[in-house]
Amino acid sequence: MKNQSSNLHPRNLHQGRYDLEALAGSSPGLKEFIFTNPHGNLTLDFANPKAVKALNQALLKHFYQVEFWEIPDGFLCPPIPGRADYVHYSADLLADGNSGKIPIGPKISVLDIGTGANLIYPLLGVASYNWSFVGSEFNPEAIKSAQKIIASNPNVHGKIEVRNQSDDSKIFSNIIQPDEFFDLTICNPPFHESAQAAQEGSKRKIKNLTGKSVKSAPLNFGGQADELWTAGGEKEFIGKMILESAQFKNQVYWFTTLVSKSENLKSIHFQLERAGAFSQKTINMAQGNKQSRFVAWTFLNEKQQDAWKKFRWY
Repeated sequence: MKNQSSNLHPRNLHQGRYDLEALAGSSPGLKEFIFTNPHGNLTLDFANPKAVKALNQALLKHFYQVEFWEIPDGFLCPPIPGRADYVHYSADLLADGNSGKIPIGPKISVLDIGTGANLIYPLLGVASYNWSFVGSEFNPEAIKSAQKIIASNPNVHGKIEVRNQSDDSKIFSNIIQPDEFFDLTICNPPFHESAQAAQEGSKRKIKNLTGKSVKSAPLNFGGQADELWTAGGEKEFIGKMILESAQFKNQVYWFTTLVSKSENLKSIHFQLERAGAFSQKTINMAQGNKQSRFVAWTFLNEKQQDAWKKFRWY
């Protein structure tokens, strides 16, 4: 079955076609969702949330040695190839200032803003580069789920920590502690402006997958309100993130966030200039026909960046 992700990062493990037989061999629970399409190829029903979840479990176990991965019903079930791309391009971002060498190992500390019930970025980052992660989260049920994933996978013990964000109006405050440093922050912000916009997006996705229009649609990738939408959408959320990041400008090397809508880039770049960012970058990514990107910024000048690397990476 084709993966529809032909333009992935070169280090992404999910190139070409999914080998569903091999994946089912690693995770037998996937077998019940595999069927042969009219062209004689093995495939899955991507409009079925249970099938998508079973595929994720198989991918995580087969490629990343994640033996246990469960999320509560209704929570975001992320497409793993695209999430892995963000991790790999972030690694390249660190390598750009390090003579092309990716800094690896637990000394590299990454903050995942809104890690969610699925804990996907820390799991991928630990497996790929052995980085250490802190995941922030506001939702108590999501925190409980993420902590269960950590407890059930001994290979990530001591490498991932989940912290409660007690104030949903804050992003970095309450999470980054005094005298604590992060080489990288990552974020998949809620990008819809309302619940209605999230539902319309879900209906478009169902139509793309099945060719059928529906009046209402269960989200095949799931998602709680705080995962999918926020007042003002991603533009306002990222604007708030930029303003707050300046308070921690000496404690983080690279701040980054996904940007779903390219039309928001102009405003984001302007806000970064106004906030005093020393450098900013837009890194483009592609998963099949889908174009995506993330924005990265740092307040550290070249001298401070050199000092950071000597202090933390060497």
